[in-house]
Amino acid sequence: MTDPAYEPAEPAGPARPGDAPDPVRLVVVDDEPLVRQGLSLILGAEDDLEIVGEAADGDEALRIVRATRPHVVCMDVRMPGIDGIRATELLLHLPEPPKVLVVTTFEHDQHVHDALLAGASGFLLKRATGPEMVRAVRTIAHGTSLLFPDAVRDLLRPSARTARHDGPPLTERETEVLAHLARGETNAEIAAELFLGVETVRTHVGNLLAKLGARDRTQAVVIAYRTGLVDPRAS
Repeated sequence: MTDPAYEPAEPAGPARPGDAPDPVRLVVVDDEPLVRQGLSLILGAEDDLEIVGEAADGDEALRIVRATRPHVVCMDVRMPGIDGIRATELLLHLPEPPKVLVVTTFEHDQHVHDALLAGASGFLLKRATGPEMVRAVRTIAHGTSLLFPDAVRDLLRPSARTARHDGPPLTERETEVLAHLARGETNAEIAAELFLGVETVRTHVGNLLAKLGARDRTQAVVIAYRTGLVDPRAS
């Protein structure tokens, strides 16, 4: 249902000639002040990243996202009140929802599994270095590849083939491209592997997202594993 109090921000994208690109707007959500402030300091130091809000729980996160309209939310999963998984579900029901990057202590965590199924676009370990955090946020914001494809595959293996793909059938080439997406490859890497142009790959990725009803590469891979379009044991 559309929230009348929410007005989506314009997505970050290429700047006009002569202009600097608009920064990626971020909200950081964690119930531990030191973690929250540390993430904000590291990410906010980058010219292309802007911290527009901080929250200590899911309820506060929802209020801040409605007010600040970020592109990406860095979301802790274990919080009092509305936890990160439920908050992710609620955020993704906004008209043009932000992408959610789950921040977690352990990569093989049931909470991360549940967050990915809830619609999160990726996850980040709290022990990551500053450059790794920055790279993860940029990857999620711009959708250039899948974060930690091996960990995503392992996390989702128990959920494989638990649903059916009832949408339009994929072409043989789209199926090939989807398998490469699951390996975490960029458009350029897929193009080199399949001897295609990068623009052709971009078109196939766009068609895949539309046919699968996915917002981004991560959710396309989640759907592919759950419907058996890609076998996690083979990717």
